[in-house]
Amino acid sequence: MTHILLRHREIPDIHKLNVYKKNGGFASFKKAVTKMKPNEVTDLVKSSGLRGRGGAGFPTGMKWSFIDNRNFPHYFVANADESEPGTFKDREIMESNPFQFLEGLAIGSYAVGANVAYIYLRGESWDIATLLDEKIAEMEKAGYLGENLFGKGYSLKIYTHLGAGAYICGEETALLESLEGKRGQPRLRPPFPPAVGLYGKPTIINNVETLANVPMILANGAEWYKSMGTADSAGVKVFSLSGRVRKPGNYELPFGATFRQLIYEHGGGIMDGHPVKVIMPAGASSSLIVVDDKVLDTPMDYATVRTLGSELGSASVIVIDDTVSVDWIVSRTVSFFKHESCGKCTPCREGTYWMQNITKRIGAGKGTQGDVDLLLNVAKQMQGKCFCALGEFATMAVVTGIERFPQDFRKAVKA
Repeated sequence: MTHILLRHREIPDIHKLNVYKKNGGFASFKKAVTKMKPNEVTDLVKSSGLRGRGGAGFPTGMKWSFIDNRNFPHYFVANADESEPGTFKDREIMESNPFQFLEGLAIGSYAVGANVAYIYLRGESWDIATLLDEKIAEMEKAGYLGENLFGKGYSLKIYTHLGAGAYICGEETALLESLEGKRGQPRLRPPFPPAVGLYGKPTIINNVETLANVPMILANGAEWYKSMGTADSAGVKVFSLSGRVRKPGNYELPFGATFRQLIYEHGGGIMDGHPVKVIMPAGASSSLIVVDDKVLDTPMDYATVRTLGSELGSASVIVIDDTVSVDWIVSRTVSFFKHESCGKCTPCREGTYWMQNITKRIGAGKGTQGDVDLLLNVAKQMQGKCFCALGEFATMAVVTGIERFPQDFRKAVKA
């Protein structure tokens, strides 16, 4: 398969401006600014079926169409936080194919009438911010950013911004709070960012991988993009594969490829030939999927994975074999979400605290069946009551782990 997003694997040095230009770079941005109206760009992206790759899977063109044209200025923000455990696709795109991402950000900014765009990165990614600053400077020098672009009166500036390294800042409203210099905590919605976003102005927020698709859609058309993937999930996806596989890494595949293809054909199978026991399709925030041959042959797209009682999310596929006990998985995910809870709402702040206490007791061999029942009760009490999705995510592995793998917990507490 020819790569669409990870093109650096086939085109050496595409991270260099002259090489990117030789391979069609910035032709889509020029086409948008010189030959298309902003709403025509939005309509094309909407027609392509492109959905957000950050986890929610919301239709990209539809999100762009929500921008409030009664209030100015407009802003565009690229969410490069990538804080979900098991997800490492955006980093590869920014490091090795940065101009395609930046061109997608520029096209999106034009489509929604934004003259200023920000790239929000987690603080640990200072090296990528430095690299992107260099690429932005090259674009400015070459005339792809700045004033009166392509002689059509459109102007655009792009800036990078480093956060403090918090999982919650991957949530778009907490990201905006952080970008404004405030504590990274989610906002009450509505209003939503396309109406009231950065500095109280209309703002569109998209993930890095999402934006990297946009130049290719403008270059080749909506029908070309829809020819790949499934009716529910058009195009290609970068699947971040990790866990007990022989060849962890990023694999770009069309939606509809199966878990078996990803794990065995691309990931080289499981270490030491063990069977797959659990799949976490969306990283630490996943519901745990009990694996059998039917599950392995399930197509990976948003709607089909939902039929397995989980979500595809950002497609950070963590594979667990039969050497790992589910109570350990649950303990690790709970500890992560306890550490990352922003503390704004009581159900998440207190719920993750108590779930961590219980899982630590079970992990130390001092737990009882009553502790398992209490852990499940606390998790279910949190569901539907937290201010944002983090609290909900913290319960996913707990509830599905206890309900779908009760034997592992009985063994852990020697019931």
